[in-house]
Amino acid sequence: MEIIEKLNSRLLHKPSGKCRLDIEMYKQRALVYAQMEGAIAVLSDMQTEKSYVYKSKAAGELGLSMQEDQSEINSIWEEEIIKKIHPDDRLKKYIHELRFYELMDSLDEEVRADYCVLSKIRMKDKNDQYRLIKHRMFYIYSPDNGKPRFAFCLYHIAVDQSQPSASDFMIINMAKGEIIVNDKLNYQNILSKRELEVLKYVGEGYASKEIAEFLSISINTVSRHRQNILEKLKVKNSVQAFKGSFY
Repeated sequence: MEIIEKLNSRLLHKPSGKCRLDIEMYKQRALVYAQMEGAIAVLSDMQTEKSYVYKSKAAGELGLSMQEDQSEINSIWEEEIIKKIHPDDRLKKYIHELRFYELMDSLDEEVRADYCVLSKIRMKDKNDQYRLIKHRMFYIYSPDNGKPRFAFCLYHIAVDQSQPSASDFMIINMAKGEIIVNDKLNYQNILSKRELEVLKYVGEGYASKEIAEFLSISINTVSRHRQNILEKLKVKNSVQAFKGSFY
């Protein structure tokens, strides 16, 4: 998936020297957040390409493994959680996180800690029914190279389940209590019928060859549709285009 490749190219990096941030301290913080907030906490280390997952009882409600309350995985993507996200919301989540990275990259280092992603996404629970989940994500930057060292994600079961089909994606300035970006994109008004079909399969993780077979079209046609989707959803590098697609 192009979005994942774009995110990996920006986030993953090999350090030129030792990073002063203490991984054990951040792992302890993630554990405390999971315990105090009744959340699932994921701390991803871009430098080692590992993630540390900490689970509260909420994990059981979502049908996640409860054999251990913390685990280590060799990826910055928490697949056990991600595969439960509604395919449409999964792709929107990736797109929104790419936009968040680009916004953070445009800001001065001293203000980056003021911002986070705040989203409502649909995830399947232990009964295979979609429920609204509140998702927050933060980047912690290395003081040595200015690149994101950690991504910290929190997943909570939302209190208000009155609109289980209503997803929402925001970037907020926590210091000022302001919504900076509110993604209200309605993809059905932006993409063609065929692009929506391709988007659905992309969101479910299928490769271009498989999508071509499903839709009885060529791989080149699928590739063209995928590029059109990226362009229409404005996931280019320009900060101006990034902001203009929301306001």
